[in-house]
This record gives sequence, C-alpha cells and structure tokens, in this order.
Amino acid sequence: MTDMPAYPSPSAGTPAEAPPRPAVITVAFWAFVAATLVGLAGAVFLFFAHDALADAMRRANGQNAARLTDAQIDQAVTIGIVVGVVIAVVIALLRLLFAFKLRAGRNWARIVLTVLTALQVISLLAGQSTVIGYVSTALAVLGVVLSFLPEANQYVAAAKAPR
Repeated sequence: MTDMPAYPSPSAGTPAEAPPRPAVITVAFWAFVAATLVGLAGAVFLFFAHDALADAMRRANGQNAARLTDAQIDQAVTIGIVVGVVIAVVIALLRLLFAFKLRAGRNWARIVLTVLTALQVISLLAGQSTVIGYVSTALAVLGVVLSFLPEANQYVAAAKAPR
C-alpha cells in the first residue's frame, strides 16, 4: 500500500443541482423578450418614416439661416435612420443576453435590466414617444417588477449557491 492521498470520488465534488425556475422568472424573461421585440418593431417603422422625417427636416430647414439642400436633407435622414436602427439592434441583442442571464438566475443581469428599464422610462418621460414606446416600456417595467418578487429573489439566491 502506498502513502499517497486518496482522490475524492467523482460524486463527492458534484455541485448541487440548480433550483427549479419559478414562474415569475419565466414570465419576467418573456416580458423582456416581448419588450425587446416591440422596440425593434419601432426601429423597423423608422425605415417607413423616411419621407415624413425628411419633410419635417425641410420645414425646420426653412427657419434656419444656413440652408441645406434637399440632397443633404435626404442624406442626413438616411444616416440618422441607419444609425438609429443599428443602435436599436445592438441594444436589443444586449437586452436579450441579459434576459437569458436573468432566466439563469444571475443577479447582475437583473440589475442591468433594471437600469436599462429605468433609462427607458426616463427617455419616455423626457421626449415624444409612440404607442410602441409605451408598450415596450410597460413590458420592461413588468419584467423588472416580476424579477424582484420574493419567489424570484429566492431563485436568484439559490442559483448563486451551487457555483
């Protein structure tokens, strides 16, 4: 017999199973997904609003001393729409990532989603918005509220323990 230490058996170091996901986390996840998809739909509508945005810019241009040509206005509107859609897609992808991490019980994702939702509410209150903006914000607020209910808090705390 040797004096070498015995290695632990594979079953001795197996972490505990993750706790079952409560319904409030699942509904919060889908609320964030729905808010993201509604927000993306709003970004898609920007493509169809090109003419209306260009007309509004032409009216505003008539009041300025430095006049832009119609070609410059069209180019500015197109660039603005493309930049807006790209930003919306990047934010949507990040928000979906955070929603999946919330569903896995990550507290940091819950906090990030709360901050993003607070910024969305502030943006809604600070400027003009559409029905799409209100629906997206309402869904995100629902997701935040659900993600902080007692069942969700227990799930997040239990999900942290096995790691």
